[in-house]
Amino acid sequence: MGIAWLRSDKNLLLVSFLACLGCSCAHIDARSPKNYIGPKAAEPNSLPADSSRAGNPQSAIKNPPSDTGPLRITTEQATLLALENNRSLVVERLNPQIAQTFVPERLSLFDPVLMGQLGYGWNSLTQGPQDFDRNGPSAAVGVQEFLPTGTSFGVTGSTSVLALTGPPTNNDDYASTIAFNATQSLLRGFGSAVNLASVDQAKIDVEISQYELRGFVQTLVAQVEETYWDYALAERWIEIYSQSLELAQRQLTETRERIKLGDLAQTEQSAAEAEVALRREALINARSTLAKTKLVLLRLVNPLGANLWDREIVLASLPTSPSITLDEVEPHVALAMQMRPDLNQARLLWQRGELEIVKTRNGLLPKLDLFVTLGRTGYAESFGKSITASDDYGYNALAGLAFELPVRNREAESRHLRAILSRQQAKEAIANLSQLIEVDVRTAYLEIARSQEQVVATAATRRLQEEKVRVETEKFRLGKSTSLLVAQAQRDLVSSQIDEVQAVVNYLKALVEIYRQEGSLLERRGIAGPGREPVQLPDGF
Repeated sequence: MGIAWLRSDKNLLLVSFLACLGCSCAHIDARSPKNYIGPKAAEPNSLPADSSRAGNPQSAIKNPPSDTGPLRITTEQATLLALENNRSLVVERLNPQIAQTFVPERLSLFDPVLMGQLGYGWNSLTQGPQDFDRNGPSAAVGVQEFLPTGTSFGVTGSTSVLALTGPPTNNDDYASTIAFNATQSLLRGFGSAVNLASVDQAKIDVEISQYELRGFVQTLVAQVEETYWDYALAERWIEIYSQSLELAQRQLTETRERIKLGDLAQTEQSAAEAEVALRREALINARSTLAKTKLVLLRLVNPLGANLWDREIVLASLPTSPSITLDEVEPHVALAMQMRPDLNQARLLWQRGELEIVKTRNGLLPKLDLFVTLGRTGYAESFGKSITASDDYGYNALAGLAFELPVRNREAESRHLRAILSRQQAKEAIANLSQLIEVDVRTAYLEIARSQEQVVATAATRRLQEEKVRVETEKFRLGKSTSLLVAQAQRDLVSSQIDEVQAVVNYLKALVEIYRQEGSLLERRGIAGPGREPVQLPDGF
């Protein structure tokens, strides 16, 4: 763009003016699809073979939860509600739009500037032995513009009305001037690379805000799913503890009856009563956990309607262990190196640092400008004639070089050194973050393997504990066991039941975690969001 301006012919002023008006019309739509967050029609691609989705989010749009009554939701509906209504996300959505406003602000440096002036002048003139004054109004109008090539130019037109208060020397009442000036930076400030560096940095800041938003959305989706399963787990706890309390109460009733019949000693009643108290205490804690988890889930999804905190939640998705065969860990690590929002953000910061070096290197150069000024002044009895007069006019022209060199340019040197060190720091930060990400992914991968094994192991333990309770209860009825042993067996069964459902929930949360760690959670859930494309660094980085 700048080269085209420099190659213009005698119509340089008009061409440059129109081109700059085009630049000044740059506009960024805050509603750009890049900032869209929600379901997408396209299926995720380039994901490891174990990619799984808890369902199709599109189906949740067709039948949204009601604004009144119990909130019956699936995991997909909970996610979509959070994407639409979560208050924290509403706040974060504005960050890219705020960042976008800095781009036209930086571009405004190249906008043409219109200037105007009105005044009244008093000029005391002396001609020969007689003195007289020329008084009158004056006006001036012009346009100035700075181009990305480092070129400044402008056109100014002015006129003065000469009212005579003494013996006139001529009949000229108007003096009109047209002037053109242009300055081209030859060293400091030369070229579009340095003059557009701030604009490019502002654009990078927009991309950074988009990756930040993507990371936030990804974390939000993970929180919604994990809280959803925690709520399901708390409900299951209540169910298990309620059943165990009923069982302990039946055992206490049976113990009391057998004590009355003389089959058991009075001391057996204390053990049975203690077990009932323990089960009731566990049930109270489970209900409290459910109530707290409900508040967290309601805040995350923030459904429409009145009485938010009093809404009942009915889960339509139950925690079941999905059948997934994991790939090797390396594809997950490779995917994380492409899609992790924080890593892409770090790469953008490095690119921003490169532009900062361009700016600070420019500050080390001396200032050398080529300037040209051309003007013409005409005199006549009317304003129109003063502009078109051919006999009564004068020309002025000035061309030259302007040079400036600080004796000690310590400020610019310090800025340049700081920019170089910051770029090196950014590069090392990328390497460090890449290593941390690999550790996170590998740890999450190991957690999935552990969780899978735990699901199988806890199911087997629960079956054995059920058999143990059956045997111990039968022995108690035959008088070959005690209430304490039966209570211990029942307690072990409750613990195994809790461990089994906890293992399933942990497995589901582990899947969510590895997808979050590798940066693919939104893709796997069919959610579109900004910052999807990986940031590419130059070769040899």
